[in-house]
Amino acid sequence: MSGWDDLSPLAMPPSWVPGAAAGIVSLHLIQKLLFPYFWADLRYLLKVLMYGLKVEMYRLQGKIVTILDKFVKLAEKQPHKPFLIYEGKVHTYRDVDRRSNRIAQVFLHHGALKKGDTVALLMGNEPDFIHVWFGLAKLGCVVAFLNFNVRSRSLLHCVSSCEPKMLVVGADLLGTLEEILPNLKKDVSVWIMTKDSTFPSVHTLLDKIEAAPEDPVPVNRRSANNLKSSVLYIFTSGTTGLPKAAVISHMQVLKGAAGLWAFGATGEDIIYITLPLYHSSASLLGIGGCIELGATCVLKKKFSASQFWSDCKKYNVTVIQYIGELCRYLCNQPVKEGEKNHKVRLAVGNGVRNDVWREFLDRFGAIKICEFYGATEGNICFMNHTGKIGSVGRTNFFYKLFFPFDLIKYDFEKDEPIRNKHGWCEKVKKGEAGLLISKVNTKNPFFGYAGNKRHTEKKLLCEVFKKGDVYFNTGDLMVQDHENFLYFWDRIGDTFRWKGENVATTEVSDVIAMLDFIQEANVYGVSVPDHEGKAGMASLILKQNTSLDLEQMYKQVVTYLPTYACPLFLRVQEKMEMTGTFKQQKVRLVDEGFNPSTITDPLYFLDNSKKAYVLLSKEVHEMILSGKMKL
Repeated sequence: MSGWDDLSPLAMPPSWVPGAAAGIVSLHLIQKLLFPYFWADLRYLLKVLMYGLKVEMYRLQGKIVTILDKFVKLAEKQPHKPFLIYEGKVHTYRDVDRRSNRIAQVFLHHGALKKGDTVALLMGNEPDFIHVWFGLAKLGCVVAFLNFNVRSRSLLHCVSSCEPKMLVVGADLLGTLEEILPNLKKDVSVWIMTKDSTFPSVHTLLDKIEAAPEDPVPVNRRSANNLKSSVLYIFTSGTTGLPKAAVISHMQVLKGAAGLWAFGATGEDIIYITLPLYHSSASLLGIGGCIELGATCVLKKKFSASQFWSDCKKYNVTVIQYIGELCRYLCNQPVKEGEKNHKVRLAVGNGVRNDVWREFLDRFGAIKICEFYGATEGNICFMNHTGKIGSVGRTNFFYKLFFPFDLIKYDFEKDEPIRNKHGWCEKVKKGEAGLLISKVNTKNPFFGYAGNKRHTEKKLLCEVFKKGDVYFNTGDLMVQDHENFLYFWDRIGDTFRWKGENVATTEVSDVIAMLDFIQEANVYGVSVPDHEGKAGMASLILKQNTSLDLEQMYKQVVTYLPTYACPLFLRVQEKMEMTGTFKQQKVRLVDEGFNPSTITDPLYFLDNSKKAYVLLSKEVHEMILSGKMKL
């Protein structure tokens, strides 16, 4: 019995233990019930704060570490690790570093570039895009990424708006260069990525690269005195007019580069980039993200739905980047055996619809979809770190403390925020759509647009909730639900999104109005079933005693507009309807769409297979809705 008595204290814990255990279990259940995302939010917030703290500590120590500095360090630390894989060829960290050194040496001795000068870069997805970008950055130049889809007048506008000393053009874009060369300012030095040239006064780059030394240029050429200084210009359609050059600082590049890391990517990952490098998603999040991680990037010249998964298997890809359209294209491919037989674990991007999101996961396996929200020039970003389908991210009290934002009431008819009798804006309730605005302060600055003070000021809302406050107007309508998840709802103003690009309606209408038979053009976006974004549609008023020349119309839009901006639908009206504030009426036109059964006005459709605008009959309309007609 004594043995049993000796053991009895072990069998009877102190009286407070069951109560404490019950309390812990209760707290856990309450947390799960009332705050189900507490730990996920805390982990994400700590990650964000840790990164910001690290950057701030560097600054306080007098060390400004840019993404280029990080790349150069990695080239020393892991010289033989693949940095880029392009069309089967491996470019190591050392390879990219040395070739970018050669390019820096060429421009140092032949280009007469000074630190702070701007150089415009017109190239497609290829390793030399990155070599030229890094080479110019090593000279302390600001690099302007030009959208290679933009043509003629719009491209000339982009070049002139960033006032470059030099324009560098890829070998496959010489036709585009030929269009703008006669009207290009004479003080812009033009370089092409070839060994010889048929253009007068145009310099060749490829021959000079091969003859240049691999030695690094002096470090003081690239050193930054301030993380808020400009390093890139990335063009955005914004909400009105021609593309604008968003000023990108070193700090914004670092923030963008931290995105993959924040979603859980590591240096062991292999990232697949099919998006164009002129876009911030590919350049900052993709290439910058690879550098932040010390990872490898597989770069594709152009997205191919049929080759996507075979590339992922071939190169052991673990992280992919997407826009909503990309996921839909993949889901529309014929089903094949072994579609889940790959190593992809993360998909990072934005703009995927709920139904496509679900279909993508069902079909291609347990991939974590990492949806995010962020404007190129904006000062606010959301990240969906929980994987909630349809959401672009989450917010909470602590997040708003560091990144203050609000959703405010918006008047769609007047196309402006609603202000109360005291002149202040009003916040929407949870579950209601509101205009997303983000507070501008020293920690969250807005850098604006190059060479355009008016457009910079136009993106700011002043005296919003109190005297003296300033907010960045994102131009996006969002909804915040009762669990604090955020959802993208729509764009405002004269912009819609199609094929992953912003389309500025004023730019399109200006191009159409150049035709001698057009009196006025009203351009807007219409929803098409099973397609992300909105397709372009133009309501046209013809000049008296003229007729619609469809052949001339087709020629005009494909010559002067990027492919994604060409209106897919035309509607010929007798008179242009206006709002009470004398703006073109768009709301009703958007609601009416492009249905020939309900619209009595003549309708036309851009048939890419025929390279012409054709009559939009009920049969063609049905083929578009059923997906038989490719848009």
